[in-house]
Amino acid sequence: MALKRVAGEGLTLYRNTHFPARIKRHSPYRYRAVIGIGGNVGDVRRRFERLSVALQRAQGVDVMRTGPVLKNPPFGFLDQSDFFNSVIEIATSMQPQRFLRFMLETERRFGRRRSFPNAPRTLDLDVLFFDGRVIDTPTLKVPHPHWHERESVVIPLAYFWR
Repeated sequence: MALKRVAGEGLTLYRNTHFPARIKRHSPYRYRAVIGIGGNVGDVRRRFERLSVALQRAQGVDVMRTGPVLKNPPFGFLDQSDFFNSVIEIATSMQPQRFLRFMLETERRFGRRRSFPNAPRTLDLDVLFFDGRVIDTPTLKVPHPHWHERESVVIPLAYFWR
């Protein structure tokens, strides 16, 4: 059963057994990453639950904790359904570029198709932070350049420090 509450105009926070949650306290994996998750096609909240389980079963990855799920209006391309977003803290043995490839593979496994920027999507995974590093390559920018401007990241992320 999901609990919900209004978090601001056009914003709703949802809680269930997977979001927010502290899943592990310790991990043998060296690196810590925070990913933003989002989607607005199909049963996204159910997909997030399946994603959490899939990540917990993945080799080289430990899900440490998750934030609540935030329903929010789209930005960029506005003629689409509202989005559901959250954040997940992960411990991993993967280096940043390998971790990015793992995230892209995961998106594809969950039906992600890239048709145009800000298009509707089943699942979007963004590497927001990676082990306190600053990375600026053509394929990966960490910290994510716009994380602090997006309620879809800031609100769920705030639950990590409660």
